[in-house]
This record gives sequence, structure tokens and C-alpha cells, in this order.
Amino acid sequence: MSAAFWRIGLWSFGGPAAQIALLHRVALEEKSWISEEDYARALSFCMLLPGPEAMQLATWIGWRLRGVKGGLIAGGLFVAPGAVLITVLAALYTGFGTIPLIPVLFTGIQAAVLAIVAAALIRLGQRALQTREARIIALLSFLGLFVFALPFPLILLAAALWGGMQALRSASRPALRAASPSATELPPPARAAGDIWREAVWQGALWLGLWLVPLAVLVVFGPERLAEIGVFFAKLAALAFGGAYALMAWMAQEMVDLRGWLTTGQMIDGLALAESTPGPLILVTSFTGWIAGFQDGGPLMALGGAGVALWMTFLPSFLFIFTASPFIDRLLAVPVLAGAMARITPAVVGVIANLSLWFALHVLFTGHREIGSGPVQMLLPDLATLKPFSLAIALASGVALWRLRLPMPLVLALAAGAALLLSHL
Repeated sequence: MSAAFWRIGLWSFGGPAAQIALLHRVALEEKSWISEEDYARALSFCMLLPGPEAMQLATWIGWRLRGVKGGLIAGGLFVAPGAVLITVLAALYTGFGTIPLIPVLFTGIQAAVLAIVAAALIRLGQRALQTREARIIALLSFLGLFVFALPFPLILLAAALWGGMQALRSASRPALRAASPSATELPPPARAAGDIWREAVWQGALWLGLWLVPLAVLVVFGPERLAEIGVFFAKLAALAFGGAYALMAWMAQEMVDLRGWLTTGQMIDGLALAESTPGPLILVTSFTGWIAGFQDGGPLMALGGAGVALWMTFLPSFLFIFTASPFIDRLLAVPVLAGAMARITPAVVGVIANLSLWFALHVLFTGHREIGSGPVQMLLPDLATLKPFSLAIALASGVALWRLRLPMPLVLALAAGAALLLSHL
């Protein structure tokens, strides 16, 4: 298991869509660790939690296989390679400035990631959009985010409420009620209910303490800048609904405009690095924590800032998974909850479609324009700023993945090499 998640951590490029697809490919298609139904339910559950859903899904898979130890291995290895890499890049950034070669290589990698994201979206859509209702939910979810910029939690809440009402309507029909299983018909749990509750309470207390006690120590005894970084990222982790992209505006406003920890250019550079390195996009917190610490006290304070930002951002994911996971199956056996979660899954497809399009707009075009008229809030590309080299690399990467079935690491390496070659033409 460790080797598989180490490989996932090294090659989890492309944001949530590609990472979720990579987890599906390894956990189901290659290893057959869990069923398709369990995967879909766990994904829906993780999408409801604050924090990086792909990392939480990896943690859940590890927990399902080997308990808390497995969850720590899976979640830790999913984050560790990217966290180390982006922290090293942040150190190079502050020590030597921008390195011309890196943006060129990242241009190719980002273009290849478009093909990976498209493949992820297609695979998820084929599984989740089997009915007309599911397709409508996915479309409405996409339009709500892309056209109207509705809050992400509102999208999921609407899908869940619709599913719950549909389940109640079905349950009120005698024939359907008699045919549908109830929670009491489930097989008994492997452990006594009291043991499960005690374990959940213990895990909750343990991880809550590991998250907040160091923060309290920093606030009382630590350097002021590290305490401020810790408090800010603890708040961000607790309210991190909607994915990393939804948090970027808040981070920029707080860290750039209000606190002056970073410049606008540094914030954009950090986002570019996070998009081009493995792991969750929210690993940009390591970069911003490093810059905020470096500004106040040099390299040592920078390392502390990156570490505090990572700890406060990612530790709550272990808290949520280890505390709530034992109850997923029993909760989803309740008809109303099962109906709600069944409609959340196609809504998630719409969410991923929106994320994929957002990524494509920023990879293939250098200019954009915002449309804001009444409830409509859209970001559209300036077609005159299309990057033909990026488009060519993206199309070639799609052929390499779909037709030639080349391994993902090889495709990423070839894309980076192609970008380097084209930059000299």
C-alpha cells in the first residue's frame, strides 16, 4: 500500500479532477481495494467536508484498508512530495528569484494536465451520469458555478435537499417503501456500537488537540508572525469549503491587501507553482507561509511559516476522516441521507467540470475578461491571447494518453520537454 500511495503522491498533478481520477485508477482499476459504490459514496462525503477533498479521499481509502495507520500513510504520502517540492521552490524563489527554465517547463506540464483533467471528467461522467436526472443536476451544478458564481456549499446543499425530498417522496409510496431496504435491515457492524463511538470520540479528541494545542502554544509563547500565520490558516482550514480556487480570493485579500505579507505578483507566482507541482492545489499555503515568514525573519522564520501553514491546513482533514468515517455506511443507509448523497455525486461532476474549465482558461489563454451583469458572473477568455504552443501540447498529450496509452509520468515529461524545445524556436 505504501508504494502505491507514494507513487500517487509523486504524480498527483492536475488539481482535484486529475487527482480523484488517479486515485480511482489505482485503488479500483489496478488494486481493486474498494468497490465503485464505496468510492462514489466516500467521494461525495469528502466533497462535503472543508479542506482538500482528494487528500481526504486518499486518507479514507487508507483508513478503509488499514485503519488509522493506513489513513496516515495514505494521506501523508499524498501530500508529502508536493509539500517538500513547493517548499524547496519557495526557498529558491526567495534566495535566487525566478528561474527562467522553470516557467517554461511548467507551461508544458500544465498543458499536459489539461488532457489528464479531460480524461478524469469523462471517466467520472460515464459512471455518475447514467440517468437524465443526474445529467440535469450536473448541468445545473456547472451553470451555477461558472455562470452565476454561486457558493460551492450552496450547490451541494441544493443537490442534497433535492435528493432528500425525492427520497421522502419515494418512501411515502407503499410499494416503494416495501421494496426498499431500511437501516434496520443492514448487517450488524463488525464491532459493537459502543466501541465505535468510543473510538470516534478518542480520535476526535486526539486530532483536535494535535491541531489546536500547538496553535495555542504559538499564540502564547511563539513569535508573533508564526502565531498570526497559525491563526489565519486554522481559520482557513475550518472554512475551506469550495476547494482551493474558492479560497484564493480570501487568501489574496487577507495576505496581500490587509496584512501585506505578500505582493500580488508573489501570490500569482505561488499559485502557478502549486498548479504545476504534485499534490493538492491548497499546498500554495506552504509557499505563502514561507514568504510571510521570510519577510519577517529570514530563512529560519520562513521554514517555520511554511511548517505552521501546512500543519494548520492539513491536520483537520485527518480529524474529519478518522472521526466520521466509521459512520458513513450507517448514515447513508438512512433513505433521506442516501437520496441526498446520490444526488450530490452528479453535482460533483458539474463542480469538476467547472474546475476543469477554469484551469483550461488559464493554461490556454493569457488574457481574460469578466462579465458581471445582474446575477451573471462569468470569466471568459480573450481569444486573441490563445497560446498555440500550449494548445498543441495539450492535444498531443491527449493523443498520447487516449490513443497511445502512454504512462502519465512519461506524458508529463514529454510535455515539459516539448515546451522547452518550442521555447527556442
